[in-house]
Amino acid sequence: VQLQASGGGLVQAGGSLRLSCAASGRTFSSYVMAWFRQAPGQEREFVASIGWRGYSKYYTDSVKGRFTISRDNTKNTVYLQMNSLKPEDTAVYYCAAGVTTSNYNYWGQGTQVTVSS
Repeated sequence: VQLQASGGGLVQAGGSLRLSCAASGRTFSSYVMAWFRQAPGQEREFVASIGWRGYSKYYTDSVKGRFTISRDNTKNTVYLQMNSLKPEDTAVYYCAAGVTTSNYNYWGQGTQVTVSS
């Protein structure tokens, strides 16, 4: 599976962005998909995940109520809608695919999100 993330950019605090991650391959619908992020000088952290049918969704506490993960298996794409962005959301965002929520085997190249105060 190859993953291509897009949609990052520069936005003011309180603004919104929608990230997309397009996947190649015919088995996209069988993978758990997730978003991670890595801020400068920090370790990569989990942001959100979604089950293969789109029903099971998990979020890190800091983004609950502001971010929404979704997927369209007909388009082999997973999305991350980010609202009410804060400067601390600034990071490179990566999409990932895995068989389970604890093991992600495939990673995209990352897309930069910068939130100005």
